[in-house]
Amino acid sequence: MFLINGLEQNVLTAGDRALQFGDGCFTTARIDGGGIHFLPEHLARLKKACEVLLIPFADWSELEAEMRQLAARQISGVLKVIISRGAGGRGYSAAGCLNPSRILSTSPYPAHYQRWHEEGVSLSLSPVRLGRNPMLAGIKHLNRLEQVLVRRYLEQTGSDEALVLDSEGWVTECCVANIFWRKGRDVFTPRVDQAGVNGIMRQFCLQQLASSDLRVVEVNARPDALSCADEVIICNALMPVISVRQWDDKAWASREMYHFLAPLCEYPELS
Repeated sequence: MFLINGLEQNVLTAGDRALQFGDGCFTTARIDGGGIHFLPEHLARLKKACEVLLIPFADWSELEAEMRQLAARQISGVLKVIISRGAGGRGYSAAGCLNPSRILSTSPYPAHYQRWHEEGVSLSLSPVRLGRNPMLAGIKHLNRLEQVLVRRYLEQTGSDEALVLDSEGWVTECCVANIFWRKGRDVFTPRVDQAGVNGIMRQFCLQQLASSDLRVVEVNARPDALSCADEVIICNALMPVISVRQWDDKAWASREMYHFLAPLCEYPELS
């Protein structure tokens, strides 16, 4: 199901800058019982990305109404929202490109997440690294070629997810998730001010952990930091939180942090 600029269609002009240059941003939300988890946060994410990318999108009320409209048709599923700068301009120049496009779609909820919740996931270290760019770091722009390549390599392994480093060798994220690890009462998560996505569930987990007896630190860390950890989890807005059971020959059995976060992340207030 697609909704493009308010119309049920699946055709976008070949001149749209999302196609030409990846000139836009997106977010992916969980639909549950016809509602949307973290709807205000998803809208805030899109607004922040549009500000960074200088996209003059203004139809926020229409977009929210359309998001609610599509979600209301689903008991469970995934809602993806793309904002493109639209068609126009000459070459890289966006001069005169004043009508951004909004593209909404729904899809089934990933069936494998239930197995991941029960069993935990395994990681492989990705040979593909993320380029560091402080201007674009944190936001979910449409240029996802690095993640596409990470996924292509991951599909050649027997692992569930990839541990992804940046170009300097710092742990940054996974293919489609953020990552946390615990050592005693200290919890660590990678900084995302140079590379990676500042995920909605990452932000929520940071808020919840800040009010717990665990001490949270955003760090630059090498992969061997995980080898010393007592527990590792990954998260995104769909999962929302899943334990990591293994990376290479390192296995984790503890789920203390997972059991604290999972109920809080699984049942937030619906919008």
